[in-house]
Amino acid sequence: MNEHRLELADVFRTHEADFLTAWGAVLSPSQRKALRDIRDCRTSALGGHVEEYDCGHRVILYNSCRSRSCPKCQAKARAHWLAEREKELLPVPYFHVVFTLPQQIGRLALQNPRPIYSILFRAVSETLLTIAADPQRLGAAIGFLAVLHTWGQNLHLHPHIHCVVPGGGIAPDGARWIASGSSFFLPVEVLSARFRNTFLIYLREAFRKGQLQFHGELAALAQPDAFAALCDHSGKIKWVVYAKAHVGGPEPVLKYLARYTHRVAISNSRLLSLENGQVSFQWKDYADQNRTKTMTLDAVEFMRRFLLHVLPRGFVRIRQFGFLTNRVRRQKLALCRSLLNCPSPVTNPGPPAASDADSKVPDPESHRCPICKLGRLVLAEVIPPDRIAHRMLSFCRTPQLQDTS
Repeated sequence: MNEHRLELADVFRTHEADFLTAWGAVLSPSQRKALRDIRDCRTSALGGHVEEYDCGHRVILYNSCRSRSCPKCQAKARAHWLAEREKELLPVPYFHVVFTLPQQIGRLALQNPRPIYSILFRAVSETLLTIAADPQRLGAAIGFLAVLHTWGQNLHLHPHIHCVVPGGGIAPDGARWIASGSSFFLPVEVLSARFRNTFLIYLREAFRKGQLQFHGELAALAQPDAFAALCDHSGKIKWVVYAKAHVGGPEPVLKYLARYTHRVAISNSRLLSLENGQVSFQWKDYADQNRTKTMTLDAVEFMRRFLLHVLPRGFVRIRQFGFLTNRVRRQKLALCRSLLNCPSPVTNPGPPAASDADSKVPDPESHRCPICKLGRLVLAEVIPPDRIAHRMLSFCRTPQLQDTS
């Protein structure tokens, strides 16, 4: 039998009580649910089924939580999403552009995640679309994919958006494809200034409309003068925009996308140990030549940092813009392929997806016992959720966890 590898769920189950004592009163509903889901994932709490082979061998399979915050539940969703994106790839170079909020602005998301992250998406999309359409730049209507990440390698709050952009776009008259250079997309200095100014315009507007709240250490920002001073200072510094030389054509792009979509703040593979109330994990220190190091945190602090990155319920963290926007994607991609003189992709429809992958029973004629290699699989029993194990967490509804970085 393989030795059990440490998982995030192990940390949650072992130190849940300590964490709730320290932070239970300030968990948001989304954070509360993520804690419960990850804790119970693939345990009797969520139920499951027993697969039995006619040779007598039995296997118990428990259901997944299917939470987007759970590191064990992303592989299937990522594979399905990437298969859909494969149909949208164009035979052009692709670029990777990253927009990052400065720390003094990013920390506002601790108590205002939905408005701050919505403004971030809006500022990024308007920046790329406007600068690309400028006749002095690319002069074309582009499309791109944007993915929100809120964490750094050490799990502190670090809001930024990764964009994967085809190298070119549709001319204003719709009659030709305008290609960007193979090693250059748009100037980062121009993108940075436009991104900063656009974000601050919408941030000030949100403040005027009373859409932002400030508590605790941020309480002083509720005063108009203090908030204006924050915006004025932020408008005088350089905001980081990173643009990588093209990541390749359509073939390697899917593999590249897989690095950034459907990720959570930390994967189980980075966890090293849980001993004496301390969690050790690997992290990459970008300030020290990208060296891989080991960080050890108190388990309660580790859990607190992880839950900082649970997004509000229903918030969409992967979005498409320009000619990849949902309402125009099919028609615009057909136009792009026509202008590029390339055929439409051939799709090979597979079997219909199950409504619940965890409850799908394999075909007994195609699955043999892994022990004797002769027995055939049948469904022996459905296991209902364990209502005792699946205990509900009842906390008061108050502001978000604080980042003490």
